[in-house]
Parts: sequence; structure tokens; C-alpha cells
Amino acid sequence: MLQTENFIYFFTVCGFFIGVIFSVLNFSSAYDILIYSAAITLFFYLFIHIAAINFVDYSKIGKMMFNKKEYEEISDYFVKELDFREDRLDIMLLELDKINKKYMAQKKKATAQVEQDMEQYHKAA
Repeated sequence: MLQTENFIYFFTVCGFFIGVIFSVLNFSSAYDILIYSAAITLFFYLFIHIAAINFVDYSKIGKMMFNKKEYEEISDYFVKELDFREDRLDIMLLELDKINKKYMAQKKKATAQVEQDMEQYHKAA
């Protein structure tokens, strides 16, 4: 069976050659030959699309190409995976916050110790 795309290609090429033959026979200017060849090719191209639309049932093709059940299963898997990763990221962020607070407390303690040592040094001097 001839596929729709091949049918369209065939008639577009036929339209081009018919356009070239008609243009060469009727016109002498190169510009006229080019314009009329393009116009006739476009006419054949659009005409064959209109004809193909009447013979192709796109709803059957869509059902064959799109498996709704498989799509839903894959989507559910990705949603579960994203939820799992989001939970892991939340746990990591909480741990990072704890580490940051611990670091800031140590930094404050060290800063206070340095200030205390500096005061003792100034008193001794």
C-alpha cells in the first residue's frame, strides 16, 4: 500500500514537471517560467493534501501510535521518583542546616575566645 507521504511527494514532483513543461511552452522570460512553475507546483501540493485528508483517518493512527496506559504508567513512575528525590533533598537540606548552625556556633565560640585572649593581652601590657 502506498503511504500518504509518498503519495504527496509523487504528486508534488508531477506538479513541478507539469509546471515546467507548461511554462516553457507558453512563456519566454526566465522569471515567468520560474513563477508559473512554482505556482503550479504549489497548486498540486495543496490539492493533493486536500485529497489525502479525505482518505486518511487520523483518529485510528493516533490510537495506534499513542498508548495511553503505557503513558500513564511511565508518568506515575516519574512522579514517584520525583517525590522520592524531593524527600531525599529535604533531608539533605536539613542536615546541611544543622551543620551550618554547628559551624556558626563554633565560629562564635572561637571569636569570643580570641576576643578574651586579646583583652588579657592588653591588660597584661
